[in-house]
Amino acid sequence: MEQVDTLVVGAGVVGLAIAATISEHQDTIVIEQHAQFGEHTSSRNSEVIHAGIYYPDNSLKAQLCVEGKALLYDHCQSYHVPAQKIGKILIASNESEIAKLHALVAQANNNGVCDLRFLSLAELREKAPEIKAVDGVWSPSTGILDSHQLMLSYLNKLSQHGGHYVNNTQFISAHYDGEYFVVTLKCGEQEFLLKCKTLINAAGLFAQACANNIDALAAHHIPPLHYCKGQYFSYQGRHPFKHLIYPMPEQHGLGIHATLDLAGQLKFGPDTEFIDQLDYTPWEQAKPRFVEAIKRYWPKLDGTRLQLSYCGIRPKLQLQGTQDFVIQDSQQHGIKGLINLFGIESPGLTASLAIAQKIAKQVCAAHE
Repeated sequence: MEQVDTLVVGAGVVGLAIAATISEHQDTIVIEQHAQFGEHTSSRNSEVIHAGIYYPDNSLKAQLCVEGKALLYDHCQSYHVPAQKIGKILIASNESEIAKLHALVAQANNNGVCDLRFLSLAELREKAPEIKAVDGVWSPSTGILDSHQLMLSYLNKLSQHGGHYVNNTQFISAHYDGEYFVVTLKCGEQEFLLKCKTLINAAGLFAQACANNIDALAAHHIPPLHYCKGQYFSYQGRHPFKHLIYPMPEQHGLGIHATLDLAGQLKFGPDTEFIDQLDYTPWEQAKPRFVEAIKRYWPKLDGTRLQLSYCGIRPKLQLQGTQDFVIQDSQQHGIKGLINLFGIESPGLTASLAIAQKIAKQVCAAHE
């Protein structure tokens, strides 16, 4: 039976960041059930580097987003990953939203995001022409990147340190013998065993399914999973946007916001809809709702230029309220060498390197 120090399950952006970081210290393999890495949440998002504004005090999201943002910009520069710090404007579309905007700035300060600045109406018109807003805040450290190139850079780093990425390989189960995990994997029709000291479940939308097949893990440590689908529409033709535009947040997300990619393509989304099974089929019937939401802050929107683009699905752990990342280690479930990640949604991409460093410290400490 082959043996490895650390096995990471799931080659999304977070799994790859974890594997790349741990490979600096230990023999590491990351497996992916699909033919390509990052086929789910990691490649179906806004590709935004978040500042760390929205998340509750002392949450993992707040801490790891702010830490991760700095690490990510440095990494992108070092590994030549395309990224631009183009900035974001948070807007209050009417008087009733001004208090919410001020509350967000106060939350950002609590989280260590101290570069936000209120814009004068003249600055708002200059930075966001055609946008209807009574107040606005500038976030200079918000940016955009190429998520595919980021994941490639993590693979690069993994390879440089002698780690391995294995695709088309499905996690079936893991048996814990008190010291090692004996993991059953499936490649094609063939099953085989792999022994590891550390098992990291970073399977994203499939994390709960993997956790259910780890024999030593009690069921009450596995949170429920709710699929939250979000659609995006792209905008064809010229537009006045130079920065990201974010309205006030909604219950399950940040609202239908305006983002740009590195080529200058304007897109809007995501909305939120809970669904029962994985389904990435775009829904044209959502367009009237998008038009209505966008026109609240961009009245000149030409709805005929909105084109249905793609969908993403977020791994929600609850149907209401704010949720934090869940990173479980032996302190929570009592199994040495097992780390489970649940509910890694936005800002997971921004936080990926900070998550990786946090887990690498736990792994290295456990092996000392």
